[in-house]
Amino acid sequence: MRHRINLGTWKSIAWTAALATGLVLFAGAPGAKADECRERLIRADHRLHEAIEHHGWESRQAEHWRHELHEAREYCWAHRRRWWDEDGHRWHSDRDWDDHDHDRGYDRYR
Repeated sequence: MRHRINLGTWKSIAWTAALATGLVLFAGAPGAKADECRERLIRADHRLHEAIEHHGWESRQAEHWRHELHEAREYCWAHRRRWWDEDGHRWHSDRDWDDHDHDRGYDRYR
């Protein structure tokens, strides 16, 4: 015995699949942006520490990574209104990284 599915049923199945796919793709976007911010901040922070260790506090390399860390924080603040503190392993919801850096002695790049 053959089962027949009419054209209206196929359209419903197609629209349901398209809607489900769209929901899955767009539901993950905010988390992806947060992960992008966090990874970017971790990388810049790590590279800054390495540059200081290998080339010195006032080296060209350290200045570069201070700038990159600042830019990453600005990006995350503009897109997520928060920034990741790698040393404290937590998100900050205040734009207080200047205070944070001052406490750790990173304020020389201001």
